[in-house]
Amino acid sequence: MPGPDGYEAAGELLRALSAPLRIRIVTELAGGSRCVHELVDALGVAQPLVSQHLRILRGAGVVRGARRGREIAYSLIDDHIARIVADAVSHVREG
Repeated sequence: MPGPDGYEAAGELLRALSAPLRIRIVTELAGGSRCVHELVDALGVAQPLVSQHLRILRGAGVVRGARRGREIAYSLIDDHIARIVADAVSHVREG
């Protein structure tokens, strides 16, 4: 059983995933790394909004950025996050 710090960290992770757009970003990144402009195109939202949510996900240790020329490609830190999000979406769709 995780100690108090483990529960606190899990709560922080779930808070970082609490916004629908962040869930969509994680779902998109589950298919591989993407630059901001690719996420903007795929999600149909403004670039500043995507960047703001990526900053939160990065701060929570969900995504990382790697320079790709003049751009930064974002990817999930590990597959656990993608599975958590996929399971949550699947659960809701099942009713």
